[in-house]
Amino acid sequence: MEVTGGSDGAAAVGPCARIPAEHMEFIRQVLDRVGDKWSLLLIAVVEAGPLRYTDLQRQVPGISQRMLTLTLRQLREDGLITRTAYAEVPPRVEYALTPLGRGLHEIVTSLIGWAADHHDEIREHRARAAAPTARP
Repeated sequence: MEVTGGSDGAAAVGPCARIPAEHMEFIRQVLDRVGDKWSLLLIAVVEAGPLRYTDLQRQVPGISQRMLTLTLRQLREDGLITRTAYAEVPPRVEYALTPLGRGLHEIVTSLIGWAADHHDEIREHRARAAAPTARP
């Protein structure tokens, strides 16, 4: 399928054709945010919420405290999760999906499931691509 740009920078055909050119940069930013590995995993995990920060850290192996804090802040700014702070000693903060975030949850879990289902196949392709080529 040929994809060409219109004179205004919009795609003439394909899935991007229905998106106004003036919206494309913002849509790319949103896709970049929700397509980030930590965002995907947190959206999948928070669905079981509300969860505390330490629970999230335990359920998303490998995420640093800095990345967890940053990603939670960004997801909150985009309206995908809520942060509720309770005036207790010690302070308690919980995170939960918003209705907007719940709408994304099924897509996220499907994508994570696809990656898990095809893990071995993708690993084999990467190994073949990284292997030195035989020369006569």
